[in-house]
Amino acid sequence: MARILITSAIPYINGIKHLGNLVGSQLPADLFARYMRARGHEVMFICATDEHGTPAELAAAKAGQPVAEYCADMHAVQAEIARGFRLSFDHFGRSSSPRNHALTQHFAGRLADNGLIREVTEQMIYSVDDGRFLPDRYVEGTCPNCGYDSARGDQCDNCTKQLDPTDLINPRSTISGSTNLELRETKHLYLMQRNLRDKLEAWIDSKHDWPLLTTSIAKKWLNDGDGLQDRGITRDLHWGIPVKRGDQPWPGMEGKVFYVWFDAPIEYIAATAEWADANGLDDAAWQRWWRTDMGAEDVTYYQFMGKDNVPFHTLSFPATILGSGEPWKLVDYLKSFNYLNYDGGQFSTSRGRGVFMDQALEVLPSDYWRWWLLSHAPESSDSEFTWENFQGSVNKDLADVLGNLVSRVTKFATAKFGAQVPAGGSFGPMETALIADLGARIRTYESLMQAMEVRKAAAELRAIWVIGNEYLQAAAPWTVVKTDPEQAQAMIRLALNLIRVYAILSQPFIPDASATMMAAMGSEDWTWPDDLSAAMRVLEPGQPFTVPENLFRKITDEERADWQTRFAGVRT
Repeated sequence: MARILITSAIPYINGIKHLGNLVGSQLPADLFARYMRARGHEVMFICATDEHGTPAELAAAKAGQPVAEYCADMHAVQAEIARGFRLSFDHFGRSSSPRNHALTQHFAGRLADNGLIREVTEQMIYSVDDGRFLPDRYVEGTCPNCGYDSARGDQCDNCTKQLDPTDLINPRSTISGSTNLELRETKHLYLMQRNLRDKLEAWIDSKHDWPLLTTSIAKKWLNDGDGLQDRGITRDLHWGIPVKRGDQPWPGMEGKVFYVWFDAPIEYIAATAEWADANGLDDAAWQRWWRTDMGAEDVTYYQFMGKDNVPFHTLSFPATILGSGEPWKLVDYLKSFNYLNYDGGQFSTSRGRGVFMDQALEVLPSDYWRWWLLSHAPESSDSEFTWENFQGSVNKDLADVLGNLVSRVTKFATAKFGAQVPAGGSFGPMETALIADLGARIRTYESLMQAMEVRKAAAELRAIWVIGNEYLQAAAPWTVVKTDPEQAQAMIRLALNLIRVYAILSQPFIPDASATMMAAMGSEDWTWPDDLSAAMRVLEPGQPFTVPENLFRKITDEERADWQTRFAGVRT
C-alpha cells in the first residue's frame, strides 16, 4: 500500500466556479484519488478556498457584505457544490484559517532567518479617486506581452505572463474604473527567488516524467527574459494574513498583509492540519504527510492544476519550501491542463460566461458532467465544450453503451430466470475469450490511470463497456434460451458479474451510477478485479439482484436547443 498525497489548485472564493475550472484541477484530482483508493492505497486528498487578496475584497464589495462574512458564505456554497459533483476531498479547508495564518507567518520568518527576504521601497499605483494603493487585481490594463486589453495586475489571463500592476499599459482601477492613477512610494517585503534559481532548476530538471506542458511553462518562467525574478510577498491591504515574523511583529510592516500568492499554496499544508484538527488528531497526523522527518519521505505527492497556475507551483511555492531550509515535502508529479473553452469563446468566472457548476447540477446529475469533462479533458491542447458534443457523448457513451447493457441484462434475466443469479450451465469458449480480452483491457486501463492519462483512460473504459455489449450481441442469450436454457443461464450469470466489475472500474469516473450498479447486484464487494476470472464469479448462483432505474437518460434535441439558448448569454 502506497501513501498518496493529492492537492488540486484551490479555487478563488469570488463566486461559483465554471466547468473549465472544474476540469482543470478538482475533477481530475478526484478521479485520481478515487482510483488510488480503489487500488487499496492510503490517500490524502486536500483542497480549500483561496480567500485572500483583491478578488475576495472586490466580490464582497459587489455583494454588499463584509469580506469575512462573504468568504464564510461562499466557502459553504463551494463546499456544497463540490459535494454535488461528488468531489471526495478528505478536507476542504479555508486559506483564512488560523492554521494558515500561523504557517504563513512561520515560513516568512524562516525565509527571513535564511537571508531570503529583503525590504524594498518601491513605486506602486495609487488611485487618487479611490484614496488607496491598488495592488495586483485592483488594476487592469493592456498586457505588455501579448496586448490583451483586460490583463490583471498580477497575471495576464490570456498569455499567463506574471505581471506587476506597474507593467500594465493604460491601467485603470477595478474599483471605480478611474484612470486618475499615480505612483507613490510604499515599502514591501520581497522573496529573493533569484538566490534559489539553481536549486529550483535542478529540482525541475529531476522531474523527467512531468507532462511537457508543465515543464515547458516552468522552464519558460525560469529562463525567459531576465529569468526568475524576486517577487513581492506583501501588499497594502486590510484583508489577509498580517505580516509577522513568526509570531512577532515585523517592524515597518504594520498594517500590511501577505500577498495572496504567497499564502494560498501554504494552505495545502494548513488544510491538512485543519483535517487533523477536525478529526481530533495531533500534529503528527498531518506532519506525516508533509514533513520528511516525520514520515513523509514515503509519500508520493501529486498536484493538479490549470496551466495558469503552473508558474506559482513550479517556482514560487517551491522557492518558499526550499528557502525555509526545513524538511517539507515537495511535489513529485504536477499534472497540468490546458483550457476548456465554451461554444466558440472562453469560460470566465469574472465575466460570467459559460456553464457554472451550480447551473450544471440543475440541468443534469453530476455523472453526466463528470463523464463528458473527463473524457474531453484539455490535456495536450485546449478543448471546447459544445452542446452538440455533450449530447452525443451522453447519448452514445452513457445511455447506449453502458446504460443499455445494464438494462438489457437485468430485465432479461428477471423475465427469464427470476431475480436471482441463475445457476445453470458453465462458462464456454465465448466467456473464456471475453474474460481474457477484458483482463488485458483492464491492465491497459490501470496503466493509463496510473499515468494520469485522463482522456485515454476514459476511452479505454468505454472500450471495456463496448466489449460487454459485443459479447452479448454475439452470445445472444435471448436466442440461446430457446434451445439451451442452461447455457443461457451461464451467459447471464457472467453478464451480471460483468455489471459488478463495471461498477468498480467506472467508479472513479461516474460514482453515482457505479453505486447504483453495485446496489442492483446486491453486493458491497468493491474489491479491484486483479484476478478477473475470480471477479467474474463473485456473484454466486442464488444471489438476489434488482433491475435498476435507467442509469442514464438520453438528451433530446429539444433540451439541447433549450440549454444552448439558456446559456448563450452572460450570467449576472
